[in-house]
Amino acid sequence: MLEALWERGSATVRDLVNGASACHDLAYTTVMTTLDRLFKKNLLSRREEGRAFRYTPLFSREELHREVAGEAFRQLLDASPASSLPLSYLVEVLTKRDAHLLDELSEVVEAKRRQLRAETRELRTNAGAQSKPKDKV
Repeated sequence: MLEALWERGSATVRDLVNGASACHDLAYTTVMTTLDRLFKKNLLSRREEGRAFRYTPLFSREELHREVAGEAFRQLLDASPASSLPLSYLVEVLTKRDAHLLDELSEVVEAKRRQLRAETRELRTNAGAQSKPKDKV
């Protein structure tokens, strides 16, 4: 259903059931219940349109995938006593999928390190400027 909403931008239950989307073979009440649950999970917004609701995704496909992946990594890190263990799993999965992904991972890590160093320098610069006494006039 999210795929159909991402394609359309927004839709009512009737739009999805009567349209050419993957929902056309589902019962109206099934689509309605699923959209209501997605709304309650804060994945969709809705506004009244006559006697129905028009649903709109709150996240793009990429944003949702990023959030789901992030939550999976957080759970994996929280469940493991040694944080290096999930990281080694990640490296293994990337290697099996595509060895070039390791290079991409390395580039992402280096970019994040540069960002963090720049933020740390900026914080130190700002803290140093605030702690200097001002000259009396």
